Amino acid sequence: MSTLKNLYEKMIMAMNVEKLQIPLTAVKIYKNDVEIPKEVKNTFVNDITLTSCQAYKQGYLGDAVLLTAENIGCIAAAISFGLVDQNQDRPFEGSRVYTDVMKSHAENPDEFIPPTPKEFTEGIVYACMDSGRLDFALFGKNDVGRFEKVETAKKAVAEMMAIQPATTQGVFFFNTDFDAIDIIPDVVILNVRPVELTRIIQAYQFLTGERVTANIGPVGAVNSDLIVRPYLTQEINITPYCIGARLLAVLDPNKLGIAFPWKKFEIMVEGMVKSQTGYPFEKYPGANPYSYE
Repeated sequence: MSTLKNLYEKMIMAMNVEKLQIPLTAVKIYKNDVEIPKEVKNTFVNDITLTSCQAYKQGYLGDAVLLTAENIGCIAAAISFGLVDQNQDRPFEGSRVYTDVMKSHAENPDEFIPPTPKEFTEGIVYACMDSGRLDFALFGKNDVGRFEKVETAKKAVAEMMAIQPATTQGVFFFNTDFDAIDIIPDVVILNVRPVELTRIIQAYQFLTGERVTANIGPVGAVNSDLIVRPYLTQEINITPYCIGARLLAVLDPNKLGIAFPWKKFEIMVEGMVKSQTGYPFEKYPGANPYSYE
C-alpha cells in the first residue's frame, strides 16, 4: 500500500461514515534538474491536451496523467506551473483546449492566432473587450472578459502564484489508485462538500491551533490557487474553483477544493484520527451522503 493511500484510508476511517469517499488528487512537480520516473512518464499522452482542472479531475477519477509543455491545454496553467516563460511572445504550437474555445467563437477561425503567454501576463487576454482583442473571447462578441480593464487583469495575474522563471518539466496528477511506485506528492487536493471541509479543518486545527485562510481568485483556481500556492508557500489553501474548472472540467457544483502541502496533509490526517470523539463527524447533518433522511 502506498504512503498516500495509507493516509487517505486513515482519514476516511476516522470520519466514521459508511461508504464515505472524498475525491483526492495528488500532485508532484518535476523540476528540470530531476529525472521523471518511467512509471510516471508512461502516463503522458500527446494525442489530446488537458487543462490543469481537467487533469485534476482525471486524477481523482483514477486516471493518472503527466502534463508537460507538449500536452497542457491551458496557457495560464503552463505559466503557473513554470512550464513556459511568462513573457514568451510566441503562441504555443498545436491545438490547446482553452484557446480552441476562443477559436470556436472567432469570426474567421481559419485566421485565428492563439494568444501568447506574454498576452496572458499583460492582462490582454483576460480583459479581451477592454484590450480590443475579442478574438480572445470565450463567449463570443458580447464577452466582457474576466476583468473589466487590462490594468485590473494585469494586477490579478501578477497576484496569481507562479513558478517563474520557468524551471518545470512536468506536473503529475494521480490518486491513491496509482501504485506503480510510492510517490510522495508535493500537494494533496481534496474535492469536498462543505460539511466535509468543516471536519477537515477541525482535524488540522486540533493539533496546530492555526487558522486556515483562503486566497481566492476567479481564474487559475486549480493551477495557481490549489497547486502552486501551497507548493510555494507551504500553506493550506481553499477555493470554490473558477470558470475553467466549472465549465471545462465540469466539476460538481456542490464541491470546493482544499489543498495541503504534503507535511500539512500528514498533520491533518493525524489530527483526524486523534480528534474523533471531540468532533463526531457522523453526527453532523449531511455527513452521510447516502442518507436521505
